[in-house]
Amino acid sequence: MLQKVIAKNKKAYFDYEVMETLEAGLVLTGPEVKSAKKGQMSLKGAFVSFHNNKAGLSSTHISRYKPAGKLLDYDPERWRELLLHKKQIAYLQGKFSQKGLTILPLSVYTSGRLVKAQIGVCRGKKLYDKRQDLKKKAIDKEIKQGVFWPRQ
Repeated sequence: MLQKVIAKNKKAYFDYEVMETLEAGLVLTGPEVKSAKKGQMSLKGAFVSFHNNKAGLSSTHISRYKPAGKLLDYDPERWRELLLHKKQIAYLQGKFSQKGLTILPLSVYTSGRLVKAQIGVCRGKKLYDKRQDLKKKAIDKEIKQGVFWPRQ
């Protein structure tokens, strides 16, 4: 199926080491789907939390869809449920309880007419890990451009 990326959490890849990923459906209202498909969605600062044995996205910002009229008491950063199997939720809760691991949304995309989220089990990076990644990225860029010379 054709997939179109709606939002991507670039900061998650910089600040965290992604250990594994899962795909989950996202429960949205009609105006939220239209707003998200227009690209009015942000995953900055978003995370996965658990309530009553259900997983959901917290702090995910979806702007109000203007043509829908005045939506009274609309909260753009409300908790949005993720559609996962019970075994997957239990697995994620186990990972969530481990020290040093967190669960973050990596991207939100459409799959056909459905809106799905890619979530990842992540471990925080230290400052020296970030420096090594930036150095490796710069060297790869130089190699690709063909201007790499031996460093001393």
